[in-house]
Amino acid sequence: MAEISMREMLDAGVHFGHRARHWNPKMAPFIYGERNQLHIIDLEQTVPLYKKTCEFVRSVAAQRGTVLFVGTKRAAQHAIRNEATRCGMPYVSHRWLGGTLTNLKTIKKSIARLEELEALDEETLRERFTKKEALGVKRELAKLNRSLGGIRAMDSLPDAVFIIDLEHERIALNEARKLGIPVAAVVDTNCSPQDVDYMIPGNDDAIRAAELYARGIADAILKGREEMPEISLGDDEFVELDESGKPIARSGRPRSRAKTPARLRGVSRRMPRRTAAVAREREDRDAKPAEAPAPAAPKAPSQESAAAPAPAPAPETAAAAAPAPAPAAEEAAAPAEGEG
Repeated sequence: MAEISMREMLDAGVHFGHRARHWNPKMAPFIYGERNQLHIIDLEQTVPLYKKTCEFVRSVAAQRGTVLFVGTKRAAQHAIRNEATRCGMPYVSHRWLGGTLTNLKTIKKSIARLEELEALDEETLRERFTKKEALGVKRELAKLNRSLGGIRAMDSLPDAVFIIDLEHERIALNEARKLGIPVAAVVDTNCSPQDVDYMIPGNDDAIRAAELYARGIADAILKGREEMPEISLGDDEFVELDESGKPIARSGRPRSRAKTPARLRGVSRRMPRRTAAVAREREDRDAKPAEAPAPAAPKAPSQESAAAPAPAPAPETAAAAAPAPAPAAEEAAAPAEGEG
């Protein structure tokens, strides 16, 4: 990150403020004096505040954050566009569209329209449109490119906003404050530093001063990009890369998956508490050993069954139950002959 001395700020005209009758009393602590009805800014306070702002921007870039450059006045357009492109950050240099931050969803639709028009070549324009309609399409493409060309790669809200001339970019400041986005800005003697998180007291009307601010912020971003931590890549892990080929860190903390019982693995994690309790109760009941069933008690006969006579046995059953007949006389005489 290049250090900027007080001599360089003097040569760029950073110390010149607005006319004394157009001043903002909240900038009184940063005014050195008055000369030829112009306020002179105290550069002894500008230099440390400038370094503090650059350090903040460097830390944002080191954490893979995005800084949006905003400067739509004629003195800052060229510097904002060139330096933001050099460090690979989005920028707005033509006109701030209302809702660029607070209504990003609609802005993305306009960016999609811009990409759709860019996909049309000359041959397609001649085949699908008349000469007048093709001229209107080209004008629409040029208008969208001027307004949205710098933020077409901004997929989400920026992590910080850098503004040159707060009075001219009041809408951008209000949108950033509404969304809680930190704001770093160049504050002249006619502006209020109350709504700025990181201020640079200085001239915002000189072209050389605007180039000095934008170049320092871009250098700080490039310095922060060099300090980005490396991401270890696994063998089978998919990692998204940015335009420069560096891996993009995933936002948020990794989720720790708790061990799920075997019976609850097929159950949804978003089940009601009562359903989960019933499932756990069933699991505990299934885990207990099954008890042997108790023997059934003998059933006492009723009075009617006791009084009723027993049914007569069937003939075959009666014959089986009858006593065996006595042995024949011949069988009884057989032992007697043996004795004789």
